[in-house]
Amino acid sequence: MESNTPVIEIDNLHKAFGENEVLKGVTISVNKSEDLVILGRSGTGKSVTIKCIVGLEKADQGAVKVFGTDITTLNDTELNQIRTRIGFMFQNGALYDSMSVRQNLTFTLKHHEKNISKEEIETRITEALDNVGLLEAIDKMPSELSGGMRKRIGMARTLIIKPEIILYDEPTSGLDTITAREISELMVSVQKKYKTTSIIITHDMACAKLTGNRIMILNEGTVHAEGTYTELEKSKDAWVRSFFI
Repeated sequence: MESNTPVIEIDNLHKAFGENEVLKGVTISVNKSEDLVILGRSGTGKSVTIKCIVGLEKADQGAVKVFGTDITTLNDTELNQIRTRIGFMFQNGALYDSMSVRQNLTFTLKHHEKNISKEEIETRITEALDNVGLLEAIDKMPSELSGGMRKRIGMARTLIIKPEIILYDEPTSGLDTITAREISELMVSVQKKYKTTSIIITHDMACAKLTGNRIMILNEGTVHAEGTYTELEKSKDAWVRSFFI
């Protein structure tokens, strides 16, 4: 169950790229162990929002608090300490094509924990792959994996650092309906097992329904609506309802 402790607090976030003002005062609060889904048409600032949470994009205005610390005030060293507690699952899985699954996961672990032993690496890799049901793929190359398998390995690479927050950017994009559902169900089981706090950016309404405790819809750089799937589906706002058709 979620507690009433906000793990992520965004207050009046503004971000522009040149003349293009993408975020125009976004305010979001995500409690511990909550899964928040963010919806919106392309270009409404969904990905920019989560990039601001990990400092990949710098806010022009507003506060971005993660674990109670405003990351907009941190230097690179302090920011990296926060990042070690956050897993980021990219849209394309972002695996290194020249490395096997084992090497991809090893690289991630060594980058994250400098003094980790070979035995610990092996244990963590086995556990992460087991969690996503792909232990048999340990020595395969990314080119040998289907799209769904690559997503699962991407999930294993996110899990291996034991993050407290996971940020998902379009986790089911490019997948068929059945595989997309499997990935969504995997996200739910990960949350239950590890009590992670998640923000999920998606266009996939089946994924939103399955994974989100709460849904927020961005429109033209601001929060247009928020609520549960059921509440928003019955909204009096025709534009909000259009997402659920």
